[in-house]
Amino acid sequence: MAHHPRSIVPSRRTPLSGSQRTLATAQLVSAIGDGAYYTSSALYFTRIVGLSPTRLGLGLAVAWAIGSVAGVPLGHLADRRGPRGTAAALAFVTAAVVASFHVVDDFLPFLVAACLYATAQSGLGAARQALVGGLVPEGERTAALARLQATLNAGLAVGAALGGVALTVGTRAAFLAAFTLTALGFLATGLILLRLPAVIPVLPATVAAGGAGADGATARKGRDGGFAVLADRRYAVVTLVNTVLLLRMPLLSLVIPLWIADRAPQLGWLGSALFVLNTVGVTLFQVRTARAVTGLPSAARAVRQAGAVLLASCAVFALSAAPVPVWAMAALLVGGAVLQVFGEMKQSAGSWQIAFDLAPADRLGQYQGFFGTGVAVARTAGPLLLTTLLLDGGGPGWLVLGVLFLAAGCAMGPAVRYAERDRSSWLTPAPATAPLAPTG
Repeated sequence: MAHHPRSIVPSRRTPLSGSQRTLATAQLVSAIGDGAYYTSSALYFTRIVGLSPTRLGLGLAVAWAIGSVAGVPLGHLADRRGPRGTAAALAFVTAAVVASFHVVDDFLPFLVAACLYATAQSGLGAARQALVGGLVPEGERTAALARLQATLNAGLAVGAALGGVALTVGTRAAFLAAFTLTALGFLATGLILLRLPAVIPVLPATVAAGGAGADGATARKGRDGGFAVLADRRYAVVTLVNTVLLLRMPLLSLVIPLWIADRAPQLGWLGSALFVLNTVGVTLFQVRTARAVTGLPSAARAVRQAGAVLLASCAVFALSAAPVPVWAMAALLVGGAVLQVFGEMKQSAGSWQIAFDLAPADRLGQYQGFFGTGVAVARTAGPLLLTTLLLDGGGPGWLVLGVLFLAAGCAMGPAVRYAERDRSSWLTPAPATAPLAPTG
C-alpha cells in the first residue's frame, strides 16, 4: 500500500496516530450531525412538511436503493482520484443536501434530496474506508475501525440528545435548527478530512500471465474493465453473507419499539433506553472486542461467534412473547439487547477485517463501496422483512431470524476460504513504474 511521504518522518507524535486522531475527529463531528438528523427527520417530514408515513417510507427505500448502487462507482472514483479529496467532496455534498431540506415542501423535492443524500453517504462511506486503508498499516486497520466505530456511537448519542431537543420543542424552527447542525457537521467534516495527508492512488493491476482457474480469469478480466468488484463472485458471496447478518440493524431502531408498543405499551420508554444501551456498549467495548481479530481466520471465527450470540439474543427476545409480568418482559428485553450488542461488536470487527483483507490494494474504494451495499440493503429491505417476520410471527419468528443469523455466521468461514483461494495471483497490484499524482 502506498503512503504519503510524510508518513515516514519520525516525530514524537507519529503521523499515523495523528491521522487516526484526525479521522476520529471527522467521524465524531459528522456523527453528531447524523444523530440529530436521524432523530428528528421522520417527524419533521411527516408533521411539518406533511408527507404521509407511506410516502416517507417509499422515498427512503428508493433513496437507499439508489445509494447502494452508487457506492461502487464513487468508491472507484476514490481509488482513481484519491480518497481524501473524494471523501471531503462528498461530505460537502451531504452538507448542501441537508441544507436543502430547509426548502423541501413536497414529496418530489424530498425524493430528489433523499436520493442525493443516500448517494453521497454511500460514497462517503466507501471513500472513508479507502482512506483508512491508505493511511493505516494493514495490521492495524481493524483496531482503527473499532476506534472509529466507538467514536461514531459517541457522536450519535450526543446528536440524538440534541435532536431530542428539537422533538421536544416540536416547532419548524427547532427541526430546521437540527438540520442546520447536521449540515454544519458535514461541512466541518470535509474541512477536517482535507487536513489529512494525501493518499497516492495505487496503479491498477495488470493481467498476469498464466491461469488461476476460471474464477481468477474472470476476475482479472473484470478488473481490466474498471468495476472489478462486479466480476468478483467470491467477494459477492462474502458480501451476501454479511448482508444477512446486517439485518440486525433495524431491530433496535424500529422493530423492538414496535414490539414493545404492541405487547407492553407501559414500557414504551424502554425502546429508546435499549438504543442508548447499544450505543454506550459499542462506545465502551468495541475496541476491546476487536483486539481478538488479527487476520482472516480470527475474523471468520468472530463472525461465527456473532451468529451464535445473535441466535441467543433472538431466543431471549422470543421469550418476551410469552404471557409474562411486565417486569419480566423488561428484563428479557434488556437481556436480549445486551446479547445483541455483543454479537454486533463481534460481527463488525470480523467483517471489517474480511472486507479489507479480501480486497485488492488498488481497488479498496470500489470493494468497500460494494461491501457497504449490505448496509443499504438492510436499511431498505430490513424494515419490511423484519416487521412481517417478527410482529406477525411472534416468538417463532424471532427463532427463525436467530437461526438465519447462526447460518450466516457459520457460512462466513467457508465463504472467506472460497474468496481467499488463489487470490494472491490476481488481487496483488502490479509494481508501479510511475506514481499517479496525489489528488485526494
